[in-house]
Amino acid sequence: MDDKATQAEAGREQHSSGVRSVRRALDILNLLSEDRPVITLREITDATGLAKTTALRLIQTLEESGLLWSDPAGYTAGPGLWRWAYLARSQWDVPRETRKVMRDLSDRLGETVNLFIARDLHRVCVAHEESPHPLRHVVDVGDEQPLWAGASSKILLRNASETQLRRIAAASPHGEEYADRLRTRAQEAAERGYAVSSSEWDEGLTAVAVPITGRSGTVIASLSLSGPSQRFPYEAVERFAEDLAAAATLISDQGFSHPLSSNR
Repeated sequence: MDDKATQAEAGREQHSSGVRSVRRALDILNLLSEDRPVITLREITDATGLAKTTALRLIQTLEESGLLWSDPAGYTAGPGLWRWAYLARSQWDVPRETRKVMRDLSDRLGETVNLFIARDLHRVCVAHEESPHPLRHVVDVGDEQPLWAGASSKILLRNASETQLRRIAAASPHGEEYADRLRTRAQEAAERGYAVSSSEWDEGLTAVAVPITGRSGTVIASLSLSGPSQRFPYEAVERFAEDLAAAATLISDQGFSHPLSSNR
């Protein structure tokens, strides 16, 4: 092997090692949550499968970057993460008026209210208000779900191109031919004014969704109500859809927009 080939191979190995280190560091940070704000070294090695020496080296790098902070009980989020979180929140927060409409809707109907926006092959939750029931549907802000399933997907695909539908279908378990089914479901939802799904993505979950439109009338987001299927009998679905539609109209009239939304 000549010198140039050797250098190229070494460069590829170094790149691969660097990417692997970044992925491992992200795996460590992803262990932090509201339920687990502090993680121990043992929890890190058990969850990631990393050797103790490797985990400590990554932890040290994360601490130096301000992304982790030593705690008497282990490690917690550092000031660097808080800075990123503040930036993300300033970009992701939906208008206060929108949050109020969603909160009132959840309080009145007793189920979880979510706001989704389409991004490439997924729908992303940008706001939610949880149901007061102990048994409820929980979707966190930032969670991604596929666009090939769910009531909100049927709403968000109303204006989808043929190319996008085929890409979404190809990423589904059903294959590219599923694009025809996706188009039909989106058209049916557009004609009805709302969409319904039952156990399409989460088993035992039913959701009802309606569109939020921009100034041009294009669908820019989906407002949904979701919960255990036993609390969504047929007669309740139509009532939920009416309340959702009224709330979505109010949000649209308020001039809803979001940085993740490509259509305004």
